[in-house]
Amino acid sequence: MSESKVTMKLLIDSKNKRVMFAEAGKECIDFLFQILGLPIGSVIRLLTTKGMVGCLGNLYESLQNLDNMYIQPNQEKDILLNPKSAAGAASIPLLSLTNSPVLERHFYSFYSCCNNYVTDDPRATCPSCLNSMDIKLDYVAPPGENVVASNGGLVKGVVTYMVLDNLVVKPMSTISSIALLNEFSIKDVGVLKEKVVTLGMDEALKVLKSSLQSKNVLTTVFMGNINE
Repeated sequence: MSESKVTMKLLIDSKNKRVMFAEAGKECIDFLFQILGLPIGSVIRLLTTKGMVGCLGNLYESLQNLDNMYIQPNQEKDILLNPKSAAGAASIPLLSLTNSPVLERHFYSFYSCCNNYVTDDPRATCPSCLNSMDIKLDYVAPPGENVVASNGGLVKGVVTYMVLDNLVVKPMSTISSIALLNEFSIKDVGVLKEKVVTLGMDEALKVLKSSLQSKNVLTTVFMGNINE
């Protein structure tokens, strides 16, 4: 499957070598907001343990390397190593991160017992009749609660959004653009430069990593390409 890519237009202060803001469409904004739904385990896996700042990478790697003999029989390491995204969508756009499949769950009981006891460990004993509760009952997941719009994603389309260097997002407007130029004391509009950039898998990972380390995300990710 081909890699998903979207574009956005950067407005650059070429004198101070910084990105003022970007004009972006729905697909880009959906990606940025759905970063908030990424479980920490998925973030570490995407960035790889070596690219993480601090000790969370070591924690992830420790669980990954821990032999299954040390894991409770009713638990799975993948619940934490490959957690399901809370974003509510089938995938996180640009990162090609599909939600991990729902782990097959089973509960156990003992049919002849008149009490309605159930367990998730077949070694358990019924507290009423003292028989082993080793008869497997299949778990049926409830239907999805989220109603997905026909065009998918989170935000509405047919709208242009402004993304600031620090990832503040707001609907684009002439007034907000002028206010931002005044805020940064831009007197000479000749120093402003426009550039259309592509946001694909590589850039998306850089945005994710930079958002955890910097308040100048767009400049950090794209400044290497704006002096062409």
